[in-house]
Parts: sequence; C-alpha cells; structure tokens
Amino acid sequence: MDFDLRALVATNLPILISYGLRCLGVLFAIWVSLTVAGWLQRRTTTVLTARKFDATLSIFFGSLIRWLIIVATVIACLGVFGIETTSFAALIGAAGLAVGLAFQGTLSNFSAGVMLLVFRPFRVGDYVVAGGKEGVVAEVGLFVTALDTLDNRRIFVPNTAIGSGPIENYTLHDTRRVDVDVNISGGEDIDATRRALEQAGASVPGRDEKRGSDVFLKGFGGGLVSWQVRVWCSPAIYWDVWQATVRAIAYELPKAKIAMPTPAMKVLVSGESGRWGVATDGDGRSPLPSA
Repeated sequence: MDFDLRALVATNLPILISYGLRCLGVLFAIWVSLTVAGWLQRRTTTVLTARKFDATLSIFFGSLIRWLIIVATVIACLGVFGIETTSFAALIGAAGLAVGLAFQGTLSNFSAGVMLLVFRPFRVGDYVVAGGKEGVVAEVGLFVTALDTLDNRRIFVPNTAIGSGPIENYTLHDTRRVDVDVNISGGEDIDATRRALEQAGASVPGRDEKRGSDVFLKGFGGGLVSWQVRVWCSPAIYWDVWQATVRAIAYELPKAKIAMPTPAMKVLVSGESGRWGVATDGDGRSPLPSA
C-alpha cells in the first residue's frame, strides 16, 4: 500500500489545528497566570505593609497567593487536553505517599516555615543567629529564610535548619547591653579605677537613660585587674555605643592617671655560654631580674 501523505494530512489536519490552538492557549494562559500571580504577590505585600500589617506575614501571604494561582492554572490547563481534574486529584492522592517520601526535605522545610510564622521567634528586620548563619531577616519564605549579612551578602537558610536548632534574636528587646572588657595594672587603686570607669560609662552618648551603665569588677591574675564596663542602649545603635564606650574609657583613664598595661618582652642573656631566656609580664614589668 502506497503511503498517501496528502490523505494523512487531510485526515489529521483538524486534530493538529485543534491541539495546536489548545497548546497556544495553554501557553498564553500560563504566561498570563505568571504575570497576574507576580502582580498580586507584590500588590498583596504592599497593601498589607501599608496597613501596618506584620511584615513577615505580609511577605508570606503574598507568596502563598502567587503559588495558589499558579497551581490552579496548571490544573485548569490539564482539563483543556481532556484530562479529568477529579481523576487527576485522585491520582495525586494515591501517589501522595510516594511524593511525600520523594519531597521529604521540601515538605519539612514547608512545615518548619509554617511553625516559624505561627510562633514567630523573629520578624523581618530582626538580627538573628539561626541555622548556623547570622544576619538581618529579609524574608521568611515557604521553604527558606533569607538573611542579609552585615557586609551585604544574602544567605538562604532552609527552614528546617532554623527550626531544628537554637535561634538567637539580637533585636527582639528594646534595649541591649554593650560589654567592654578592660585590663588595669595590678598596682592601680581599685576605687579610683572604678570612679574613672563609671565616669566613662556615664559619658557615653546614646546610652539608655533608664537602665544607664554599670561597672563590674571581674577578677585578677597575671598582675592585672579585669573590669567590665556595661552600657545599655537601643539595638539599632549597638555598634555606635560600643565605639563610644571604648573611646570614653580611653579618655577617662589617662585623666584619672590610671595606667593600662603595656605588653612587654625582655630578653635575658647571662654567662659566657650565651644562655638566654625570655620573660614577659602583662603590665610591662619583668618578673625576672635584669641581666
């Protein structure tokens, strides 16, 4: 039997045209759905943020709406090709166990993200240490949380890694304490040193007026006396207050004639054989006799 191309084309042309138009319609519908989903995501986030809704939940709801539109469009497109959506849903239900096992990590990230949104250990804008990473929370997504580091890098941490470990939130409270350690030579007067350090803490700009500052005597050893100056401030200006505290200490101690130790090394040589040794002391004085 000879192959009749014209007859084949004539017979199947209506089917090809029908499916071709359907494919074009599906591609157009997917393009429209992606465009609309992206617009609705941005619009939802903007509106909720403008109404002073929680920033973390605003981003989450925007992302949720986007994915719902995309999934609904895909299911609707399957119906265009004659696939029963009810049968498709039943198929998904029957294969749920296999899909769950295959996407166990993804589903764990999703459930962990829901738990983060429910219990809310942090919000967008908080500085946290979570999942072994630290930075400012930029977004809490369905599967990952985005952190911006202090040097402007963005890190995407799986929600499972965050939810399964400790979370340290540096900016949850209204105030935070700056702790600056200071070592003083052992021969200095204790009371005079305390007064100088208290004056330094009281002169720090930006400190919290209610909680103020404090000076703590930590201990001594190696010829040194260890102190700690503690200044309370807003988390937003933490590093500014830290620098201001160090600066105030560096000014107040010389004014009170309190000497800070200077590391020193003394090399001792004795005898004709050229034997030598090294002696050091934290306050600049060698515990060994001079050669």
